[in-house]
Amino acid sequence: MIRTGAAYIESIRDGREVYIGGERVKDVPSHPMFKPLVDIRARFYDMQHDEKTRHLMTYEEDGERNAIGNKLPHTQSDWWDKRRATDTLLEDIGGIVTRVGDETVGEMWSLFDGQDVLNEVDPQFSANIRNHISHVLKADPFHVSANTDPKGDRSKAPQDQDPDMLLHVVKETDAGIVVRGAKYETAAAYANQAFTKPTIANWGNEAYSDYAVGFICDLGSPGLKFICRTGFAGRAPIEDYPLANRFDEVDTIVIFDDVLIPWENVLFYRHTKAAVFIRATLHRYSAFAFVQRNLKLADMMIGAALFNARQTGLDKQPAVQEKLSKLAVYREGINAHLTASIALAERSPGGLMMPNQSLLYTGRVLACSQLHEMMHIARELCGGQICVTPDRASFEAPETKPWLSKYYSVNEEWIADDRRKLLAFARDMLNSDYAGHRLTFQLFAQSPPFAHLAAVYRNFDWDGPLEFVQKAAGLSERVLGPQTRASGDSAVSQWFKTQPSKAAAE
Repeated sequence: MIRTGAAYIESIRDGREVYIGGERVKDVPSHPMFKPLVDIRARFYDMQHDEKTRHLMTYEEDGERNAIGNKLPHTQSDWWDKRRATDTLLEDIGGIVTRVGDETVGEMWSLFDGQDVLNEVDPQFSANIRNHISHVLKADPFHVSANTDPKGDRSKAPQDQDPDMLLHVVKETDAGIVVRGAKYETAAAYANQAFTKPTIANWGNEAYSDYAVGFICDLGSPGLKFICRTGFAGRAPIEDYPLANRFDEVDTIVIFDDVLIPWENVLFYRHTKAAVFIRATLHRYSAFAFVQRNLKLADMMIGAALFNARQTGLDKQPAVQEKLSKLAVYREGINAHLTASIALAERSPGGLMMPNQSLLYTGRVLACSQLHEMMHIARELCGGQICVTPDRASFEAPETKPWLSKYYSVNEEWIADDRRKLLAFARDMLNSDYAGHRLTFQLFAQSPPFAHLAAVYRNFDWDGPLEFVQKAAGLSERVLGPQTRASGDSAVSQWFKTQPSKAAAE
C-alpha cells in the first residue's frame, strides 16, 4: 500500500502536456527545474520502506503498511505521529518543502466531516469522498490542492465576464461532468492528483451555480495543460544558492480545456452551500502541516543567525541576545500553538480528532503575520556580508582565493570555506529571489491574511470573555443572550477544570 520512489517517478511519465520557459517538457522527472523536487518526493516514498525510518513514516493496519501522513486522525496520538513524521522528512532532506501531500490530504477530511452537507446534494457525493479517502490510503498518490483561479475582473460576477475566469462545469454526460477554466497549483506538474475546489468567490444568493464544483482530478487526464513559472533551480551554482537549487516547488497554471471528470470523482456540484462549507472548513486539518513548516523555517533562521553571531564573537552582546530572543519567542510561539492544538484537540462533526481550531488558526496568524519581521531580524544578525560576499568560484580561483581566505577566515574553527557556506545559505534563505518567493507563498498558500483572520473569528470562543466581563462588571445575564449562557467556559478553561488538583494527585 506504500509506493516506492521509482513507482512514483514512473507514474508521472504519463504523457502530460507540461510547458516551462515556453517549451514543452519531454520528461518531467529528469527536467532540471523539476528533478530536485521529484527526487525529494521520491525520497519521501523510499523513507517509508527504509528500515531506519519506516517505523516513523508508516503504520500497520489489516496486515498492510500505510503512510502516516495519509492516516485519518482519530486520536491525539495520530497527530503526534504526523508531527514526528514531518519533522523526520524535513530533517532528512535538510530543508523545507510544503506541497508533498501530507498538507493537502487533510482538506478532504474536511469534506468527510461535511457528509451531511453533501447528502443534501446527492448521497453519492458523500460516498465518493469516503472512497477517495480510502484510495489515498491504499494507493498512496502524490496529492496536491487546486484553489485559486485567474478570477478576472472581481468587481463583476463570473457570468458577467469571460466565464472561464473561474473554473466551471460546461456540460454533463453519462460518464461525468466536463469542466473548463484554469487553476493555479503548486507542484501539479509532478503530482498525481489534485483536490480541485472553488476559490473564494461571491455566488450571490444563488442556491445553485456551475462554479460551485469540487472534484478529484487525475493530473494525467486528457485536456489538461500545465504552464509553469520558470524555476529557480539551475539559475546559479548550487554552492551559492543551496536552497533555491534544491527546494523550489514549481507553481503551475493548469488549463482545463474541456476536461472530463468521472462521476465517481465528483465530490460536490452546483450546490453553493457545499462550496461555502468547504471554503469555511478547508484548512481545519491542513493548517497544522503548514504551520509546522513555519516552525522549521524559524529553526533555520535561528541557526543561521546564531552561527553568524558566534563566528564573529557578537553573541555575548546584549543587543544581539535581544534579537536572538525575539526569534526564539517567535519560534516558541508557533511551537506552543501547535503543541496546545494537539493537547486540546477537539472532536470534529464527522468524529475525527481535529487540532483545537482556535489555537491552530491563531498560531497560523502568528506564524505568517510576523514572518517578514523575523526574516529582517535574521538579516540584521547575519550582517551585511550576506549581500556582498562573492561566489564560490572567487573563493577557488588562484588569483582571488588567497585574499578571500584571509578576510573570510575568522579563527581556527571558522575558516573561509565554512563562513562562505553559511553566508550563502543565509543569503538564499533571506535575500534571494527564492527567499522573496517563499515569503509571499507562506502568506498566501493557505488563503490571504484576511481569510486567516476570518478563520480566527469563526473559531475563537468569544463567549468566555463575555461571560467573565458580565460577572466582573455585575451585568445582568440578559446581556449575554442564550448562545453565551449555553456555551460557558472556553476550551482551555474547561480543560483546567477537569484536571485533578496537585493536592488531590498527591
